[in-house]
Amino acid sequence: MTKKNSPKILLAEDDLFLQRMYVEKLTQEGVFVVVASDGEKALELMRKEKPDLVLLDILMPKKDGFEVLEEAKADAKLKSMPIILLTNLSETGDIKRARKLGADDYLIKSHFLPSEVVEVVKKYIEK
Repeated sequence: MTKKNSPKILLAEDDLFLQRMYVEKLTQEGVFVVVASDGEKALELMRKEKPDLVLLDILMPKKDGFEVLEEAKADAKLKSMPIILLTNLSETGDIKRARKLGADDYLIKSHFLPSEVVEVVKKYIEK
């Protein structure tokens, strides 16, 4: 159970197993997690919920993470929201594209244990 003043993050991830795992890990750390399973829902929840941070997958239905990132950074109300891409895409071109579009960080799922992802999230929300 999280308190009203708990940090809030949006997890945009279409893989249900990963959704559940990250929600559980983050909730254990006192973080309130809102979940979106596609890019359109992610943008809608970013505007509605105003999370302290967004964990954003790239390969998602409706809009991919690059499109979500680009739209969010072009929106005056969303552009200062920290966005960390959490993806399996590990090509240098993808990383460069994400940075150019304004991603605050880029985590490759296979390179980070879930607990390490949580530690990165905590660094951003404790700022």
